[in-house]
Amino acid sequence: MAVGARSGRDEGEERPDDDAVKREAEEEDGGSKAHPHRSFWKELPLLIGIALLLALLIKTFLVQAFSIPSDSMQNTLQRGDRVLVDKLTPWFGSEPERGEVVVFHDPADWLSGEPTPEPNLAQQILSKIGLMPDAAEKDLIKRTIAIGGDTVECKKGGPVVVNGKELDEPYIFPGNTPCDDAPFGPITVPKGKIWVMGDHRQNSQDSRYHMQDSTQGFVPVDKVVGRAVVVAWPVTRWSTLPIPDTFDQPGIGNQAAASALGLGASGLAPVGLGPAALGLTGAVPLVMWRRRKLTGGRTAG
Repeated sequence: MAVGARSGRDEGEERPDDDAVKREAEEEDGGSKAHPHRSFWKELPLLIGIALLLALLIKTFLVQAFSIPSDSMQNTLQRGDRVLVDKLTPWFGSEPERGEVVVFHDPADWLSGEPTPEPNLAQQILSKIGLMPDAAEKDLIKRTIAIGGDTVECKKGGPVVVNGKELDEPYIFPGNTPCDDAPFGPITVPKGKIWVMGDHRQNSQDSRYHMQDSTQGFVPVDKVVGRAVVVAWPVTRWSTLPIPDTFDQPGIGNQAAASALGLGASGLAPVGLGPAALGLTGAVPLVMWRRRKLTGGRTAG
């Protein structure tokens, strides 16, 4: 008579794999006793060190914070604002574009005579990791108006003109004129340089005021730290810094048309060269037509 199905082993009999499970459990228990987990306070210095290293790398290669020390970019930027500057794209060969707000190293003692504040220890540490600007670095912030190859000018009472296109500049400080305090041009920006101006035109010692310097008012591209993209502080003023629409108008990038007006590479237009260039442009087709006519007549004869 059947008494029931058996499980395959007698009651109390251990399977071979039971011993292995026990041994693993004992080893894990012993291992945890031999190597206890570190407490949070012991790991905290390591976490801080990693965080500081990442912050330093970010400051060096990606983004850096800068403080606005003056009123030259009002109302776009106010004194005391903190802006975040994109330092990554220049590493890939990107150069400043028209309309961008850029931070750049002092190209030719533009800040001569300006006092340099003495930072305390905390400010020195924060500047090293990019949470505060370095007080020892003499950097400026302006708007890029023209880039290498562009022709730019501004007559008293008139607008700024880039490659023959007038700029509509709503970002200029209320009550200011585009350049009445220091009209200039026309000039041609050399390759590898940019022409910069502050948004508070009558309170900005920008390219216009340094045309007698060694750089002739131009900022070398390799002096540009990066583009300011965000106003990060105070939080009540948080905003992005996009390129104004006026710099996207059709034809503003037509540098060849501006060059045809006879502007020299030095940036100054010699008297009478503009009409001469236009005359040469019109004469070439006429001469080519005459040569073709004379050659065709001889061949037919």
